[in-house]
This record gives sequence, C-alpha cells and structure tokens, in this order.
Amino acid sequence: MEFFLFALLAVFSSVHISSAVELTFELPDNEKQCFYEDIKAGEKTSVEFQVVTGGNYDVDCQIKGPDDRILYNKVKEQYGDHSFTTEKAGTYSVCFSNEFSTFSHKIIYLDWQTGEEKPLPGLEEHHQALTQMETSAQAVHENLNAVDDYQTHYKLRETQGRKRAEELGERVLYWSVGETIAILLVTIGQVFVLRNFFAEKKPSEMGYRQLH
Repeated sequence: MEFFLFALLAVFSSVHISSAVELTFELPDNEKQCFYEDIKAGEKTSVEFQVVTGGNYDVDCQIKGPDDRILYNKVKEQYGDHSFTTEKAGTYSVCFSNEFSTFSHKIIYLDWQTGEEKPLPGLEEHHQALTQMETSAQAVHENLNAVDDYQTHYKLRETQGRKRAEELGERVLYWSVGETIAILLVTIGQVFVLRNFFAEKKPSEMGYRQLH
C-alpha cells in the first residue's frame, strides 16, 4: 500500500507544476514576434530563451511590463534568462526580433514560467513533520523536475550540434565541388597549352616566318 501511494505521488509530481509556457517557434528574417501573458502582482516570473538554429545563432530579446517599462533588453544574444517579481498586475510581453537579419530565419526555444510551484497532493497545508515516504516523494518530485530540465537542454544542444554539422557538411561539399571544377579547368587548360606547344609547324608557315 505504501509503495502504491509513493508511486501515485511520484506521478502527481510530474504534472503538478507551476504555470509555464514552453515552446519552440520559427522567427523569419526581418520579422518580430511577441508573446503576452496576464500576470498578477507579486508573482515570480522567469523567462529563458535559446536560439537553436539559424544564421549566427543570435536574436534580440526584450521583456516589457504593463506600463511599457523595459525589464530586460538584449541585442544579438544566443542564450539568455531573466527572473523577476511582478510589481503590477497586467499584461507582460516577451518580444524577439530578427529584423537585423536579411536572409536567415531562426528557430528559438522559449520557456516562460510564472508563479510558485504547486505542492504535491496532500502536502498543501502540512503543518506536521513530513514522514519518510512524503520526504522521499518530495525528493523524487524535485529530481523529476531536474531531469526534465536537463533533457530539454540536452535536446536543444543536440539539435544545435546536428544543425551545425549539417551546415559544415554542406560547406565541405560545396568546397569539394568547387575544387573539382577548378582542377578540371586547370587540367583542360594545361592539355591545350601542351598540345599547342608540341604541335608540328606546317612548312608554309615556317617558310613565311623565315622570309620575314
């Protein structure tokens, strides 16, 4: 029975989390995209972003409050995170700009979390000392959150590394094709030069050159 309750708490720990928006989106060149969230006053908020693919892996990021006050502003950043506590209730915005790029679009990962993490079921108003099982369930809950975070970041790194490897492979391919074409052109040119150098002169041409 205790094992069943422990497993049940572990399952709930993976679904009872704070309000969050986690997504990956495409940002075309010369464009700007914003996300909005209505947040109460006094809420803890954290924003984390990372450019996964595209161009030089950089983007402009700006966070604004309901009064249009700039809370965070970074230019041409590959990765960034910002945590703050809201002072006013209202609509907060996170904007990403790729307007400085004229031909490369970007793939961006965004993790926007708001509010405190919800406690495990049965521990909302726990005034007594936690039992060993409850302590273990809380530890599993925290470890699962850490594992989920690590998996997300490792997946982003894997995607970024794979994209860079593909781009490097394309560059090597183009360079190899260019070298092959250059070698062929040089070879053909050398063949024509050698043929012209060793070609036999006609008697009429030789007599004409001797007279002149």
